[in-house]
Amino acid sequence: MIGQTAPTDEKMVVLGHHYTDGVTRRAIGGGLMVKEDAPKSKSTVTRDYIEKQTPGLNPMQLIALLPGVNATDSDPMGLTGGHTSVRGMNESSMGYTLEGFPLNDIGSYAVYPQEIVDSENLSSIQVAQGSADLDSPTVSASGGVVNMFMIDPKEKMGGRADFTYGSFNTVRGFARFDTGLMGNSGTRAYFSFSDTHEDEWRGPGNESKIHGEMKVVKEWGKDNRVSFVVVGNQLDNYGTPTTTMASWNKYGIGVMGGPVSGSPPNTVYNSIYTGNTSANTNYYKLHPNPFTNIYISAPSRFNLGHNMTLTETPYFWYGFGNGGGAYWENMNSMSYGSQTMSGTIGGKNYGNTLLYNPSITRTYRPGAVTKWTWTSGINRLMIGYWFEYSYQRQTAPYSLIAADGSPESEWGTGDNLILANGQVAQYRDTLTRTIINTPFIGDSISLFHNRLTIDAGLKYSIITRDGRNYLPDTSTGRVIDQTYREALPTMAFRYKVDNKNQLFFSVATNYRVPMNSSLYDSGAYYAGSGYSNHAATGLNPEISISEEFGWRYQGKLINTSVTYFHYNFTNRLFSQTITDPNNPSDYYSTSINGGGETTNGVDFEIGTRPIYNIRPYFSAEYIDARTDSNLAASASGVDALLPTKGKFAPQTPRYQFGFGLDYDNGGIFGNFSLKYVAKQYSTFMDDQNIPAYVRMNIGVGYRFKSWGLFKSPTIKLNLSNITNNHYLNYASGVESNANYATAMNGQSVKGYAPTYTIASPFSAIFSMSSGF
Repeated sequence: MIGQTAPTDEKMVVLGHHYTDGVTRRAIGGGLMVKEDAPKSKSTVTRDYIEKQTPGLNPMQLIALLPGVNATDSDPMGLTGGHTSVRGMNESSMGYTLEGFPLNDIGSYAVYPQEIVDSENLSSIQVAQGSADLDSPTVSASGGVVNMFMIDPKEKMGGRADFTYGSFNTVRGFARFDTGLMGNSGTRAYFSFSDTHEDEWRGPGNESKIHGEMKVVKEWGKDNRVSFVVVGNQLDNYGTPTTTMASWNKYGIGVMGGPVSGSPPNTVYNSIYTGNTSANTNYYKLHPNPFTNIYISAPSRFNLGHNMTLTETPYFWYGFGNGGGAYWENMNSMSYGSQTMSGTIGGKNYGNTLLYNPSITRTYRPGAVTKWTWTSGINRLMIGYWFEYSYQRQTAPYSLIAADGSPESEWGTGDNLILANGQVAQYRDTLTRTIINTPFIGDSISLFHNRLTIDAGLKYSIITRDGRNYLPDTSTGRVIDQTYREALPTMAFRYKVDNKNQLFFSVATNYRVPMNSSLYDSGAYYAGSGYSNHAATGLNPEISISEEFGWRYQGKLINTSVTYFHYNFTNRLFSQTITDPNNPSDYYSTSINGGGETTNGVDFEIGTRPIYNIRPYFSAEYIDARTDSNLAASASGVDALLPTKGKFAPQTPRYQFGFGLDYDNGGIFGNFSLKYVAKQYSTFMDDQNIPAYVRMNIGVGYRFKSWGLFKSPTIKLNLSNITNNHYLNYASGVESNANYATAMNGQSVKGYAPTYTIASPFSAIFSMSSGF
């Protein structure tokens, strides 16, 4: 809110540190809690916790113990990404920022945590479970926001180096150089580089990441500061398939040479190229995921005098990559919309053959958040504006596969499939320009010597999607022009009962506009029903109204927080499979508004400062999330309403518990963590679910005394999933029903199998590091 640290504020306030790694040994709960003063729920992870985990973990893995957070991964180092839900809202309904600029994909709102920041340069991660701040640059935060802040360059020249080795041939190196203050300019900078490699743990192939970061800070006068941040990432890995419950029950994590076609689906891609057979579609080299990202930002603050401050956060977001795949195609009868014609690659027709078909996305995304703040006595007024223009080109051309079964080009470049009319054959072919204009205004007043603060604000979001679909014979035509407008008011109160106790209450409105993919037809074309993926241009934004009421106790030894929360969602957005009633063998997927949802719950966390060098932490959540509407479903020619009203919401565990225990005497240190997640439904009819699971991790290490050039050299061993528990951790493909269900009119509606991701297994990672 207005009076608190916000994502575009130039610097997150953190504790001073005693070691080159940023550890203080004083942070509450081992670095899993801070002394919070916001008038709404917020939880923060600091360097005391981040530094003691496996080097290079992605931010989603680092917030797993916080209240309301259900974070998952599919490999020990987090190089394949992961998923996060907070109070039942997944990452596409959460806003993610780094140093004040947005990280969610502008089209799908997906977050790729393995691309964001190296953990050694991460100062803190702040999770606002209920609502985004007024100046949060996000269009998807119907369920809250995650803000990340990088460390500042040191004022003294030096640096740091890490080396990591462990399970699955994991090898990682990291190095950072701090320039220190450069002359009398008040300027300092650091430059870092990391290189990570890891084998796939349940199939062939490997993952690699090359990552670079720099941050330059210049400070002068009274409260003037300009910083410049560049993050670059090159990721190469192979996709790991999801699984169905039938396949999981039969095959578990999967075996090499296991099922490669048919039903149930494969849980690992095939390691052997078997020649001219349909098994080639599961050959792992046909499922690469190369991606390049560059983030540039310059969060800055200027003291204008007369108690006025200008905060400016310009940014530029670039991404280019694809997710690979392959399909059998008959080059003698290719579809161009409703037309059928032949095609050639390099002038040759290969008949019925397997072709590589990557889904390619290129994004250019400049923007800026401008904020003017004026403080006068007990009052603080803020006025700001967020503007962004994005250009996103998404294609899926067909190209040849080499003799060894791999793509001739994993980027889909080179010779593509050319139809007889001269057009390049595409599975999808769209251009989306998204223009965001969001003015905001907020006011904060402090009364009774700052015992009571009252914050109120309003932002008005205008989002325009200007789209072009270059496929022919689409249901909506080639030109798409969609504009969404929404007023988003907020209000919050915080009252300090005394120096240790405070109460807070907040109410906020958030929203998420439909994904850009919902605007376009794409996929295969079927006579009579059109494309397999149907556009849904009439969707309304997903709206959430959240209320929170909480109590915090902040003593010298113990800090605790209890928050009751209530949400009302309207126009919930999700995708659904629809069967053509005139031709039951044809079906398509589309996005729909699934009605409303009501959520009630309680979050709790408690942590201590050191007790004989021990700092425990505990978090818990109870949530009751219910679907408010009956859901339309269609299968095998049946269209009907399913009785989903009152059912428990999918992807939402009713209970979660997190426990952390930290010991640090300055030399020896160790930590233990445990996370319990209750079962999660994967359908709106609650007829299939992920069973509850427990995950435990252990870390131990030792800091040596500084010696010559080496400052606090440290060795560390991190053991993850110490019981080697094999379990499903996320419902990646939610369906209306998994089994046959009886509709409101008595008809029987066929179900579709939800899909799931598989959690990473036991791993042991050894690392050594030193400052210099």
